[in-house]
Amino acid sequence: MQQVSVIFPYLPIPAHRRRDRARQRLREMFGTIIRARKASGRSEEDMLQCLIDYRYKKDGRPTTEDEIAGLLTTMLFGAQETSSITTTWTGAYLLQFRRYLAAAVEEQKEIMKRHGDGRIDHDVLAEMDVLYRCIKEALRLQPPTPIVFRWSHADLAVTTKEGEELIVPKGQIVSASAAVANRLPHVYKDPDAYDPDRFAPGRSEDKAAGALSYISFGGGKHRCIGDAFAYLEIKTVWAHLLRNFELELVSPFPENEWNSMVVGVKGKLMVKYTRRKLVVDGN
Repeated sequence: MQQVSVIFPYLPIPAHRRRDRARQRLREMFGTIIRARKASGRSEEDMLQCLIDYRYKKDGRPTTEDEIAGLLTTMLFGAQETSSITTTWTGAYLLQFRRYLAAAVEEQKEIMKRHGDGRIDHDVLAEMDVLYRCIKEALRLQPPTPIVFRWSHADLAVTTKEGEELIVPKGQIVSASAAVANRLPHVYKDPDAYDPDRFAPGRSEDKAAGALSYISFGGGKHRCIGDAFAYLEIKTVWAHLLRNFELELVSPFPENEWNSMVVGVKGKLMVKYTRRKLVVDGN
């Protein structure tokens, strides 16, 4: 998708034609799978079965084939580009600010002392607090989806931090920008600086202004359902890299690609790498 897709999603341009053809092909593929599952009479313990068995609370109706296919498409592609972008930005910041890289490497050494160098599972990933904060800070500064849109279903009163009351009329499109909200100076100290320790116990700046202080994953009932998985995914990648490679940033620190719907790194991010095995004291 391109930026114009937000305002004119059905504009007859080549990018939209390719999108629509790909969507139709996916719809056909998922439709075949859904019909085959229903015809088999089997009940599997997987996401497809959950969607087939789901019933809407309002009227008790089941999900349609189109709805299931749409949800599967969203789950399949929803995190691929955003996670890879955040993985890249995490590396860019770690290699630019070497003291945080050193802290992340030291954390890996401590974890390897406790669990060995071959184990990376959910429980081990949960212990990577330093790496988690490094990822979260990269995501604060560089949210891949810098703006989200909502539709107001009723008149909504909003009170600003200065105490001014504003009315959002029913039927209006409301936008919220993570790129702006994540750098508000009354929430974050030195908001443009890369400082993962702002999320450490005792500071917790992401809670300074309430639940919506940090909105890289959105907020409210439509908050991204994949945030926990995204952290696990990116931690896994960087745990492997930190344990097995010496890394050095050899290109300038990257700029943003603002011409893309999902904002990533502009151009190439060049890294020099040397394979090595992380040495743990005492081994």
